[in-house]
Amino acid sequence: MTDVSASAQTLKPARQLAADTPSRFPGESADYRRARNELLAEEIELRRHIERVAEQRRALPPGGVVPEDYLFVGEAGPVKLSEMFGEHDTLVTYNWMFGPQRARPCPMCTSLLSAYDGEMPDMLQRVAFAIIARSPIERLVAFKQERGWRNLRLYSSGGNTFNRDYAAEDPAGDDNPRSTCSRARAGTVRHFWAEEMDLRPRTPGRIHAARRT
Repeated sequence: MTDVSASAQTLKPARQLAADTPSRFPGESADYRRARNELLAEEIELRRHIERVAEQRRALPPGGVVPEDYLFVGEAGPVKLSEMFGEHDTLVTYNWMFGPQRARPCPMCTSLLSAYDGEMPDMLQRVAFAIIARSPIERLVAFKQERGWRNLRLYSSGGNTFNRDYAAEDPAGDDNPRSTCSRARAGTVRHFWAEEMDLRPRTPGRIHAARRT
């Protein structure tokens, strides 16, 4: 793993980078440029922090062995979790908030999945990707057709505990949006990473999608 602290020491300070930018816009004042450079320095620091977090994520040690080869229902019939990997050794799943208790799926999930549908041909070159929800597969497919999605692979988890085990869903039916990542090595499937920010105390004023209907 790269020494993040050592690599950070070789970077030019963000404020210096911001001050050195040649960008100027017509009619801007000196006050505007000072404020914009202050913001630019923060934007540079934010990007660097995101890169450090991504490096930490990639360096995670092996996670726990997946406790069972969960059985789902896909668009072509029953399929096991291990079969979802296909030719890849990495499987990304997205927990779609469209449980049987919902009249319609979460609008924020729907917006995200519409974006994924366009990107999916590129994503599937690198990893397997499954969209999972607890509603019956017929209901998922009907909504897929309504939206015109072409590239999403849908699976119903109504007959297993995958959502509860890896998306922290309430057994009573309160579903959560969550991305997870698993890896298959030498015939063993291990959990690698999952979103956990939604389990932390909530920030006042922030919109939390997990409880929106």
